[in-house]
Amino acid sequence: MNRIFYYLLLLLLVMTFTSCHSNEQNYKAAYDKAMEKYRDGVGAEEYERILAEKVKPTAVVNGDSIILKTMHVNVTDDSVSVLKPYSVIVAQFKQKFNAITMRDRLHKEEGFKSYVLFGGPDKKYFVAVKGFDELDVATAFLKNIDKGVKMKVLEPKAWILERL
Repeated sequence: MNRIFYYLLLLLLVMTFTSCHSNEQNYKAAYDKAMEKYRDGVGAEEYERILAEKVKPTAVVNGDSIILKTMHVNVTDDSVSVLKPYSVIVAQFKQKFNAITMRDRLHKEEGFKSYVLFGGPDKKYFVAVKGFDELDVATAFLKNIDKGVKMKVLEPKAWILERL
C-alpha cells in the first residue's frame, strides 16, 4: 500500500513540474503579441521599415546628409527669444513633464540653453538642445553632437527641425 502511495505521489510531482511551465518560446510569443498591440497591429517587419524611414536623411547640406523636418511649432518655455529658425532635436515626448525634465537635465548637466517646443502633426513635445539662425551651422553642430552632448540622445538619431 505504501509503495502505491509513493508511486502516485511521484507521478503527481512529475506531472506538476513538467506540465505547465513557461519557457523562452512562451515569453517571446507573449512579448511579440504585446509589441504588436503596442504598434497598433503593425507587424514586426513593417514596424522596422517604418523606423528605418524615420531616420532616413531628408536633406543634404554642405555634403552632409541630415534629417530635416519642417513643421509649425510653439515654444512652451517662458522666453520666446530662444526660438531660432533651426533647432537640433534630441528627444520627443507625448507628455510635457518628460520634455521639461529632459530640458532641465540638458541645462544642468550639459550647460545648454535647451528649450521645449510643441506641435507637429502628432502634437508632441520636442526637446531642442540648441537653436541656430543658419542651417549650415546647425548641420555642423548635428554632425558633432556626440562630442557636444554627453547625455544619451533619446531619438533614434538627432535631427533638425525647421520652424514654419
